[in-house]
Amino acid sequence: MGRIFLSAGHGDRINGVSEPGAIVAGTTEAREMILTRDLVVAELRSRGAEILSVPDELSPRSTYDWINTRGNRNDVALEIRANAFSNPSTRGATVYYIANNNERKSHADLVLRSLVRRVPQLPSRGIQPDTATPLGSLAFCRQTVPPSLLMEVGFLTNPDDRFILQNQRRDLAAGIADGLIAWSRTVAGLPVPTPTPTPTPTPTDPYEPITINLNGQPYGEKGILVSGNAYIPIDLADQLGVDLSTDPNIRRLNYRGVVFIRAVDLRDFNIVVGWDAQTRTVLLRSILKICAGSLDQITSSGVTTEANLNLFLKNNNAAALTQFPDIAKLYREEGKVEGVNYDIAFSQMCLETDFLRFGGVVKPSQNNFAGLGDVAGTPAGASFPSARIGVRAHIQLLKAYASTAPLTQESVNPRFNFVTRGVAPLIDQLSGRWAADLQYGAKITAVLRRLYEVAQVL
Repeated sequence: MGRIFLSAGHGDRINGVSEPGAIVAGTTEAREMILTRDLVVAELRSRGAEILSVPDELSPRSTYDWINTRGNRNDVALEIRANAFSNPSTRGATVYYIANNNERKSHADLVLRSLVRRVPQLPSRGIQPDTATPLGSLAFCRQTVPPSLLMEVGFLTNPDDRFILQNQRRDLAAGIADGLIAWSRTVAGLPVPTPTPTPTPTPTDPYEPITINLNGQPYGEKGILVSGNAYIPIDLADQLGVDLSTDPNIRRLNYRGVVFIRAVDLRDFNIVVGWDAQTRTVLLRSILKICAGSLDQITSSGVTTEANLNLFLKNNNAAALTQFPDIAKLYREEGKVEGVNYDIAFSQMCLETDFLRFGGVVKPSQNNFAGLGDVAGTPAGASFPSARIGVRAHIQLLKAYASTAPLTQESVNPRFNFVTRGVAPLIDQLSGRWAADLQYGAKITAVLRRLYEVAQVL
């Protein structure tokens, strides 16, 4: 069994000072995670496990470097965090794994089940790929060399989760320790009940060869499988028009005279990455070709079908279409009328409403799908008489930001005339304008990429 690395996640370091993360009810994410981490460390050491606790004063980048200089592929690394949300009823634990990695997915399931088995009062929110996070990826899962997961042990903003965290911390720590030991044994190839046992590589050929499918066609060169991750020759990235030669964040591996890169890292360059387990094939598709170079252009054409949009919405919220059954149709129709990319607008709606769950100050009855304000400064924002008018108002405000062209239909957005026309033609330029969040555009783009992966548009 290898070593276990454990990090207590909290905010970044700013000017040399550790930022405490969420602050709720007289406590902070940093404080709660450090206390929990310390109990997990003590529990693991009492069971004879070799555990390394990541120093708390490190920045996220330094954390990855600290683990990578000490770890290898037989070790495991977990970061524990607490979530926070505006709706205090939202609660539960989840474990995030690197997307399109079925082996890591099974590890995440093992770790999460171990936790809720010890603390059944803590609801499980299920395991999630890191693409489901607001920015579409988690650096901890992608930048650490040993197999890694990120666990959210609950919501600090929920009184029940907070009570468990502060009053059942030993049970919580024992559950996390159970999962870490089971995971570590699985990675080491030791006997642990698991539906997807880890294959043990032979010393003469440590990496399993895999096939590559590029834009629907077989690729002549093979890839390799490394710790459950598909790696492809770096030359293939050049064929996709992606220059990775100087990017320090791309994981590289020199094997048998060829430089390989992790396929999933190409997602950040608008490449759709999938995996066919039956044929052991990594699937690559170029979104840029699909969208004719206009992935981030707000005034461009959408490419998905109504069925694509509905499926994406239902995959993320099974009840989404109950109240708004025509939402996909409305976005396609209203977007086409004003020349706004309805895929972008739909993705922004998913981000703003949490896939039509709402849960904040804006209520479903307001037909406000993008956090639109009104000129009176009403706390809950603008309200519209129907879903179509609400979608139209959203599309019109996007057009106001992205273009100087006149509206095709009569304005229904109360703030249309207060926007400087054409100031934000690209998604990223909505950051700090549409929302105060400087990562707002990146979060919309992350949802858009997920939409295109589900739609499989070629």
